[in-house]
Amino acid sequence: MDDPELRFTSAGVPVARFTVASTPRTFDRDANSWRDGEPTFLDCSAWRQLAENLAESLAKGARVVVAGRLRTDRWETPEGEKRSRMVMDVDDVGASMTFATVTIARTTRAVPPRETAPDDPWATASHNRPAPTLPAQDNAADIPSGDPPF
Repeated sequence: MDDPELRFTSAGVPVARFTVASTPRTFDRDANSWRDGEPTFLDCSAWRQLAENLAESLAKGARVVVAGRLRTDRWETPEGEKRSRMVMDVDDVGASMTFATVTIARTTRAVPPRETAPDDPWATASHNRPAPTLPAQDNAADIPSGDPPF
Protein backbone atom coordinates (compact mmCIF):
# COMPACT_ATOMS: atom_id res chain seq x y z
CA MET A 1 0.00 0.00 0.00
CA ASP A 2 1.16 3.54 -0.66
CA ASP A 3 0.34 6.57 1.50
CA PRO A 4 -3.38 7.41 1.26
CA GLU A 5 -4.10 10.82 -0.23
CA LEU A 6 -7.03 12.45 1.61
CA ARG A 7 -8.99 15.13 -0.23
CA PHE A 8 -12.41 16.68 0.10
CA THR A 9 -15.03 17.18 -2.60
CA SER A 10 -16.51 20.64 -3.15
CA ALA A 11 -19.40 19.51 -0.91
CA GLY A 12 -16.91 18.65 1.87
CA VAL A 13 -17.12 14.85 1.52
CA PRO A 14 -13.79 13.15 2.35
CA VAL A 15 -12.27 10.75 -0.18
CA ALA A 16 -8.99 8.85 0.17
CA ARG A 17 -7.17 7.50 -2.84
CA PHE A 18 -4.45 4.88 -2.53
CA THR A 19 -2.87 1.99 -4.40
CA VAL A 20 -2.50 -1.57 -3.18
CA ALA A 21 -0.11 -4.09 -4.66
CA SER A 22 -0.72 -7.81 -4.80
CA THR A 23 2.35 -9.92 -5.46
CA PRO A 24 1.97 -13.68 -5.76
CA ARG A 25 4.73 -15.73 -4.15
CA THR A 26 5.73 -19.27 -5.00
CA PHE A 27 8.23 -21.55 -3.34
CA ASP A 28 11.11 -22.67 -5.58
CA ARG A 29 12.13 -26.10 -4.29
CA ASP A 30 15.31 -26.16 -6.37
CA ALA A 31 16.59 -22.89 -4.87
CA ASN A 32 14.88 -23.56 -1.51
CA SER A 33 13.53 -20.01 -1.45
CA TRP A 34 10.43 -17.93 -2.19
CA ARG A 35 10.09 -16.16 -5.55
CA ASP A 36 7.96 -13.10 -6.11
CA GLY A 37 5.72 -13.10 -9.17
CA GLU A 38 4.56 -10.17 -11.25
CA PRO A 39 2.85 -7.57 -9.02
CA THR A 40 -0.64 -6.26 -9.74
CA PHE A 41 -1.36 -2.67 -8.72
CA LEU A 42 -4.93 -1.63 -7.95
CA ASP A 43 -6.07 1.98 -7.60
CA CYS A 44 -8.56 2.32 -4.75
CA SER A 45 -10.87 5.01 -3.41
CA ALA A 46 -12.59 5.13 -0.03
CA TRP A 47 -15.21 7.68 1.01
CA ARG A 48 -16.50 9.48 4.10
CA GLN A 49 -15.53 8.19 7.57
CA LEU A 50 -13.63 5.25 6.09
CA ALA A 51 -11.47 7.71 4.11
CA GLU A 52 -10.61 9.74 7.21
CA ASN A 53 -9.88 6.67 9.35
CA LEU A 54 -7.75 5.17 6.60
CA ALA A 55 -5.68 8.34 6.10
CA GLU A 56 -5.09 8.64 9.84
CA SER A 57 -4.27 4.99 10.45
CA LEU A 58 -2.31 3.57 7.54
CA ALA A 59 0.87 4.47 5.68
CA LYS A 60 3.01 3.24 2.83
CA GLY A 61 4.12 -0.36 3.25
CA ALA A 62 1.20 -1.39 5.48
CA ARG A 63 -0.12 -4.86 4.69
CA VAL A 64 -3.87 -4.53 4.26
CA VAL A 65 -6.93 -6.55 3.35
CA VAL A 66 -9.30 -4.56 1.14
CA ALA A 67 -12.93 -5.36 0.34
CA GLY A 68 -15.02 -3.54 -2.22
CA ARG A 69 -16.38 -3.49 -5.73
CA LEU A 70 -14.10 -3.82 -8.75
CA ARG A 71 -14.87 -1.80 -11.85
CA THR A 72 -13.09 -0.97 -15.09
CA ASP A 73 -12.31 2.64 -16.03
CA ARG A 74 -12.06 3.11 -19.79
CA TRP A 75 -10.83 6.17 -21.68
CA GLU A 76 -9.22 7.26 -24.89
CA THR A 77 -5.91 9.11 -25.08
CA PRO A 78 -5.56 12.32 -27.14
CA GLU A 79 -3.80 10.12 -29.74
CA GLY A 80 -6.90 7.92 -30.02
CA GLU A 81 -5.55 4.89 -28.13
CA LYS A 82 -8.09 3.06 -25.99
CA ARG A 83 -6.99 2.44 -22.41
CA SER A 84 -8.49 0.77 -19.37
CA ARG A 85 -7.60 -0.02 -15.79
CA MET A 86 -9.16 -1.89 -12.89
CA VAL A 87 -10.12 0.22 -9.87
CA MET A 88 -11.79 -0.65 -6.58
CA ASP A 89 -14.51 1.29 -4.77
CA VAL A 90 -13.56 0.32 -1.23
CA ASP A 91 -16.15 -0.75 1.35
CA ASP A 92 -13.72 -1.73 4.09
CA VAL A 93 -10.01 -1.95 4.87
CA GLY A 94 -8.34 -4.01 7.56
CA ALA A 95 -4.76 -4.35 8.64
CA SER A 96 -3.30 -7.77 7.85
CA MET A 97 -2.30 -9.46 11.08
CA THR A 98 -0.12 -12.11 9.45
CA PHE A 99 3.07 -10.18 10.25
CA ALA A 100 1.83 -7.46 12.63
CA THR A 101 -0.38 -6.80 15.63
CA VAL A 102 -3.16 -4.23 15.68
CA THR A 103 -4.75 -2.18 18.43
CA ILE A 104 -8.34 -1.14 17.73
CA ALA A 105 -9.45 2.36 18.73
CA ARG A 106 -13.11 3.14 18.14
CA THR A 107 -14.03 6.45 16.61
CA THR A 108 -17.11 8.42 17.52
CA ARG A 109 -19.35 9.84 14.88
CA ALA A 110 -22.67 11.56 14.72
CA VAL A 111 -25.33 9.32 13.23
CA PRO A 112 -28.27 11.16 11.67
CA PRO A 113 -31.61 10.04 13.09
CA ARG A 114 -33.36 7.49 10.93
CA GLU A 115 -36.90 8.01 9.85
CA THR A 116 -39.39 5.57 11.35
CA ALA A 117 -43.07 4.96 11.00
CA PRO A 118 -45.08 6.67 13.78
CA ASP A 119 -46.58 3.34 14.92
CA ASP A 120 -43.22 1.49 15.05
CA PRO A 121 -42.95 0.15 18.66
CA TRP A 122 -39.18 -0.44 18.24
CA ALA A 123 -38.41 3.12 17.13
CA THR A 124 -38.14 4.36 20.72
CA ALA A 125 -35.96 1.52 21.99
CA SER A 126 -32.48 2.31 23.30
CA HIS A 127 -30.05 0.91 25.86
CA ASN A 128 -31.60 3.13 28.53
CA ARG A 129 -35.21 2.85 27.42
CA PRO A 130 -36.54 -0.57 26.33
CA ALA A 131 -39.07 -0.90 23.54
CA PRO A 132 -42.69 -0.79 24.61
CA THR A 133 -44.49 -4.09 25.01
CA LEU A 134 -46.73 -5.14 22.18
CA PRO A 135 -50.49 -5.32 22.77
CA ALA A 136 -51.72 -8.61 24.24
CA GLN A 137 -53.44 -11.03 21.89
CA ASP A 138 -56.73 -12.79 22.58
CA ASN A 139 -55.06 -16.17 23.17
CA ALA A 140 -52.43 -14.78 25.58
CA ALA A 141 -54.21 -16.47 28.52
CA ASP A 142 -53.53 -19.88 26.91
CA ILE A 143 -49.75 -19.34 26.91
CA PRO A 144 -47.95 -20.23 30.16
CA SER A 145 -45.97 -17.37 31.66
CA GLY A 146 -42.32 -17.24 30.53
CA ASP A 147 -42.79 -19.41 27.44
CA PRO A 148 -42.43 -17.85 23.98
CA PRO A 149 -45.72 -17.38 22.07
CA PHE A 150 -44.82 -19.68 19.16
